[in-house]
Amino acid sequence: MSKYTLGLDFGTNSCRCLVVDISRGREVASEVFEYPSGVLGIITDAADPNLARQNPQDYIDGIRSVVLAAMVAAEAMDSGFSAENVIGIGVDTTGSTPIPVDVGGKALALCDEFYGNPNAMAWLWKDHTSTAEAAEITELAAKMHPEYIDKCGGIYSSEWFWAKVMRLKRVAPDVFGAAASFVECSDWIPALLTGNCNPLTLKRSVCTAGHKGLYCDEWGGWPSEEFLAELDSGLVKVRDSLGGEVLTADQPAGVLCDEWAGILGLPAGVAVAVGAMDAHLGAIGAGCREGTLVKILGTSTCDLMVGRSGDASIPGICGIVKGSVLPDYYGIEAGQSAVGDLFLWFVNNHVPESYGGSVGEKFANLEKRATEQSPGESGLLALDWNNGNRCVLVDQLLSGLLLGQSLHTEAHEIYRALIEATAFGALKIIKRVEWFGVPVDEVVCCGGLAEKNALLMQIYADVLGRPMKVSASDQTCALGAAMFGAVAAGKNAGGYAHIDEAQQALCGVRNEVYEPIHENVAVYAELYALYELLHDSFGIAEEMKDLGHVMKLLLEIRQRVRGKHVEG
Repeated sequence: MSKYTLGLDFGTNSCRCLVVDISRGREVASEVFEYPSGVLGIITDAADPNLARQNPQDYIDGIRSVVLAAMVAAEAMDSGFSAENVIGIGVDTTGSTPIPVDVGGKALALCDEFYGNPNAMAWLWKDHTSTAEAAEITELAAKMHPEYIDKCGGIYSSEWFWAKVMRLKRVAPDVFGAAASFVECSDWIPALLTGNCNPLTLKRSVCTAGHKGLYCDEWGGWPSEEFLAELDSGLVKVRDSLGGEVLTADQPAGVLCDEWAGILGLPAGVAVAVGAMDAHLGAIGAGCREGTLVKILGTSTCDLMVGRSGDASIPGICGIVKGSVLPDYYGIEAGQSAVGDLFLWFVNNHVPESYGGSVGEKFANLEKRATEQSPGESGLLALDWNNGNRCVLVDQLLSGLLLGQSLHTEAHEIYRALIEATAFGALKIIKRVEWFGVPVDEVVCCGGLAEKNALLMQIYADVLGRPMKVSASDQTCALGAAMFGAVAAGKNAGGYAHIDEAQQALCGVRNEVYEPIHENVAVYAELYALYELLHDSFGIAEEMKDLGHVMKLLLEIRQRVRGKHVEG
């Protein structure tokens, strides 16, 4: 009789439930719930484009919707499926997405006093309102505890936990005063399902705490009271409220409580794994191991690697945290703030109707016409910083740039240049980690762009100069969560003894591999040199170079490439 686990994946715009048959190593069924609040699930503010919040009620409604629907779908797809044979649940969410909660762990946004107040909601990962606070944390850490920021690339980000908590205290002291604690979404969902929402006893994820909250066993866990008091005395109260164990995702957060078992039609006592961030569990679902870079290509990107040593710091990389990906390795995280978001912004705002009426038609025609072009043919070069730079500059105050356009420039040429810019940013990250001794022997991609955008994948192969593989699963985050649900359940319940065993049973890559095209690699090497020049000149004040020759070099490359077409 087969055993099953559920992977719950809480993304930026929706949540998903994946049903996995762990006995036969296959995905059975999945369902998606689009968050109803705000715009595409995000509460925004027209007066502040940096604000991005979510309604915790959407998470609650989403659990009920996707689990019930996924189990109905599983019954239709698999005659042997039964809810009674579900043994584990794993959870991944965005991060850092902290939620202010009361003493019982209830989100303040769900309390009458703060209902509808954006400051009492979940502060979504892409909320960048705390840029000033992040800079203060970076500056003080450099003076008092440089080891804190050595583990997160040398700069603390406005996307992360302590910066957001500081910002909340300053802009909404009433909400801060009412908060008994702050709980990351990745910890709040498992706490909800297990019925242990008490901030002092719920299980917290080392993945989120380490990468976003300056948590590390080497300095005794959370940042010191002295450090936090120097930033803001109110933060000491927050530190004191972060009780409970901090664990890897292969450990159980508890078991499904009677209330949620009744709501979902599952047996009470189903193992619920400690949560983690979506990208990190996506890396698990894509088969991350030593020497493999897993690249998750979506609205933003996240690059995940693992290593045996966590001693070295890597400037500009998001974090090095023991156990954040594979329990026995140091997880190494990097990424880019805008990729899919960048392309969607361009299509929504700058692509004429001659490319199609709907967004889908525009994307299809842009890809078709851009595929017909060669590297360098447009004469364009872009910087991919429309949502700031996450790595390796870690500066949310940077913005996008397009260079080389003329009165003849067309939309598909700009689209290709934007894809190339994100590929150049990806290469910058690889060069940085390799310089600091982390080998990248293969790249495995996952996410919507990896599966649907062949043009992007070929450009990435050509720019990176290495084959681009695609995960066999198109739901790697949910799959990784389901794997950890199986490990939390344990061998005796029909699950797995270790995550390696789960990966061997469930991970793989597709047959199609995007191989680098030698001629394209050579041209992109020239363009990358110019990209690096722009990257350092605009991104690092003291590195400003003479840029007077860049436009002319782009024109030279364009003329040479177009000349080859004429000769051909």
